[in-house]
Amino acid sequence: MTDDLEWQARVDLAAAHRMAVMHGLNEGICNHFTLNVPGRPGHFLAIPYGLHWAEVKASDFLVCDYEGRVVEGEGEIELTAWCIHAPIHRLKPDAHCLLHTHMPFATTLTMLQDQQLEPMGQMSAILAPMICYDEDYTGLAHDPAEGERLARILADGKTILFMASHGVMVTGRTLADAYDRLYYLERACQTQVYAYMTGQKRRRVRQDVLATLRQQVSFGLEGGGVAPKGDSPAQRHFDALKRVLVRRGEGDFAG
Repeated sequence: MTDDLEWQARVDLAAAHRMAVMHGLNEGICNHFTLNVPGRPGHFLAIPYGLHWAEVKASDFLVCDYEGRVVEGEGEIELTAWCIHAPIHRLKPDAHCLLHTHMPFATTLTMLQDQQLEPMGQMSAILAPMICYDEDYTGLAHDPAEGERLARILADGKTILFMASHGVMVTGRTLADAYDRLYYLERACQTQVYAYMTGQKRRRVRQDVLATLRQQVSFGLEGGGVAPKGDSPAQRHFDALKRVLVRRGEGDFAG
């Protein structure tokens, strides 16, 4: 029986899938968002393979264990979702939420010889310290050893993984934290690609300002210093996006 905490996690995860479609971050029926099930160690929520993100509802999610077994729900987990996500959830206890996309601008950077997000603007300067880079594309992930390899790269408190020639993985202690980071990452990558297109000499934020920024955001967007009381900026952003979905007539994600 689904308790209140699990149901809220389901509602929020369904909303995140709808948000990703709204923001153009999804690709077909591919890519994967997963979230640990509250109060059930070793289990995570995943979309059934074949369901489009624009139609997913809270009741649709599978409950899967770290061995790839579907323990609740109808359908199957896509093989690469299990091989990438289950090992990272297992090996990175703070990674309660994992968001993997092939979103256009971030993926564009992963296809370059130098795929780094440069600290040229405010948001890229904030995000750059959170990023680690996988330089070795190995093909489709059909073995959990690939997820274990990626988990090893996500070390030293990094929460964003650029996957060479592939896409990105964004992790978070909460779904709101992870989605906020995912959204702003794509915007930062978009403006970097646009800056490249101008052909002009690129500007970089000064090192002393980078240090100040890192203090101001506490190495993440969750605290931010923007909302000294109450919910974090990420949670406020996420809640606002859920209201947008409802106004767009997509409130059925909570069903």
